[in-house]
Amino acid sequence: DPRVQIRNPVMFVVLVGTVVTLVLGVLAGPADPRFGFTMAVAAILLATVLFANLAESVAEARGRGQAASLRATRGELYARRVVEGGEERVPATALKRGDRVRVAAGELIPADGEILEGVASINEAAVTGESAPVLREAGTDKSGVIAGTKVLTDQILVEVSADPGDSFLDRMIRLVEGAQRQKTPNELALTVLLSAMTLIFLAVCVSLPPMAAYLGFTLDPVMLVALLVCLIPTTIGGLLPAIGIAGMDRALCANVIAKSGKAVELAGDIDT
Repeated sequence: DPRVQIRNPVMFVVLVGTVVTLVLGVLAGPADPRFGFTMAVAAILLATVLFANLAESVAEARGRGQAASLRATRGELYARRVVEGGEERVPATALKRGDRVRVAAGELIPADGEILEGVASINEAAVTGESAPVLREAGTDKSGVIAGTKVLTDQILVEVSADPGDSFLDRMIRLVEGAQRQKTPNELALTVLLSAMTLIFLAVCVSLPPMAAYLGFTLDPVMLVALLVCLIPTTIGGLLPAIGIAGMDRALCANVIAKSGKAVELAGDIDT
């Protein structure tokens, strides 16, 4: 889609070159002795554009896969909601702010909330990355619990404090799905540099035909397009969109949610 490709000037130039080369080959027809060469160049340029989009799509798909995994975790949660006369088993998505649920050892906490009764050791590694169990107790500043974490000991009564769609897991999903739309400062600077280099080499290639005509030569347009694509930083331009998303994915594997491209770069400098 040209409307998407124009955001990446390097690949947009390659796309235009693909169209120009293909049109020249079709107009010349199979009778042209250079028809095979022209169509081969067009095919290589098209493959370059497709590869650049494939790299970005694969990286985005991995990010969406992480979000889908989090969403599946949320969908698997069930709760024992406390009602008059006892308890009822309901999906976690049916819980709303103010509901009370009872969670025993070995069960997952169905929603964000505050402990009203009891004390328990909770494994929060699934959402915070903290491998050691933490102690949560009613009536203290350590009474908050997170949906998706596992109770290891005892039994607690939890009052839900988040409405559907606004839990910690929901916010994580939104962050994962939205992070790929932000570029890092280095990526923005590199994009400007690549655009400038593309303009320079474009000017060089455009100036070649008049110079050749002055010397009595005729340059093949297909060769000029091929030369331009070889000169401009095609590889970097094609893979650049996937870099930030790949960094996002690597951070997520370590249970780190990066809210921006700058955060991904900073995470690369952290050794603790």
